[in-house]
Amino acid sequence: MMPMRQLGRSNLEVSSICLGSMTWGQQNSQAEAFAQLDLAHSAGVNFVDTAEMYPVPPTPETQGDTETILGNYFQQKGNRNDWVVATKVAAPGGVDYIRPDMHLNWNSIHQACDDSLRRLKTDVIDLYQVHWPDRSAPRFGELYHQSGSASDQTPILETLSALADLVKQGKVRYLGISNETPWGAMKYLQLAQVHELPRIVSIQNPYNLLNRSFEIGLSEIALQEDLPLLAYSPLAFGTLTGKYLDGAKPAGARLSLFERFVRYTKTDSAINATKEYVQLARDNGWDPAQMALTFVNQQSFVGSNIIGATNLEQLQANLDSAQLVLPDSMLQQILVLGDKYRIPCP
Repeated sequence: MMPMRQLGRSNLEVSSICLGSMTWGQQNSQAEAFAQLDLAHSAGVNFVDTAEMYPVPPTPETQGDTETILGNYFQQKGNRNDWVVATKVAAPGGVDYIRPDMHLNWNSIHQACDDSLRRLKTDVIDLYQVHWPDRSAPRFGELYHQSGSASDQTPILETLSALADLVKQGKVRYLGISNETPWGAMKYLQLAQVHELPRIVSIQNPYNLLNRSFEIGLSEIALQEDLPLLAYSPLAFGTLTGKYLDGAKPAGARLSLFERFVRYTKTDSAINATKEYVQLARDNGWDPAQMALTFVNQQSFVGSNIIGATNLEQLQANLDSAQLVLPDSMLQQILVLGDKYRIPCP
């Protein structure tokens, strides 16, 4: 039985495993995506996460294809109501071809939402998330280093007000943030309270054995403010499976195809940490990927663990992690390695 959890202070009940979709339309065809959705659904997964930017790596030619594939699935299967659908609106930086103005203002957010609804072939988005901040801030789990100017950004209050209007119109049920900092998360919560606007119900940030930056500040916020983490990259782009060790480049694998994804392989610390985590799993008779996923599943601040796969065998193994529990002896060994390799890949 797939564990289910209430998502923060919403009335959304979501599976502890969320199906990620960013490979659909790039590494995976529509038929393969449909097969992944069917398998996840049969395992009790009811939560799927996508974004207007997807697939990844993002390109102008493929932008929006992942949402379109998901919409086609709902149309063919007629099972939209079986799913909690999460998607994201992009901000300035790297994908400025999506709209003439990428700032998170009223016009841009409303256009983005309408475009996502059309591609998803649905009347409402269950969880609408800001993909990353519209300000000079660290992104995708990096640590904070001040840079840039505050002049060319949209105030969070303006963004939250625009999102609130989508909720009022019935286009969106709940709001979330992604790739946010402790300051940003608390600002969203503060502004919602002061201005009587919808409260964010989740935060989607990277979290895995090689990048535990979420534990610095954000994990306490998640617990104290009932703002659960939707953990992405739980396998660190697949590196925690061990398949890239010793310079290996498996055919068709993400890091073999796209050399831009080097965060988890570019330093000796990252490589050495990966080797030790993989060896720990094998010494205890565990599949390294399932150990890494189970570690994320068991964190008290995690609302759902976003898994991705490019084939059904990988996906089944990832889904099976929801039924596993790491013994205390392994958790203690992971704690020791975590102290030894303190955030090797921020």
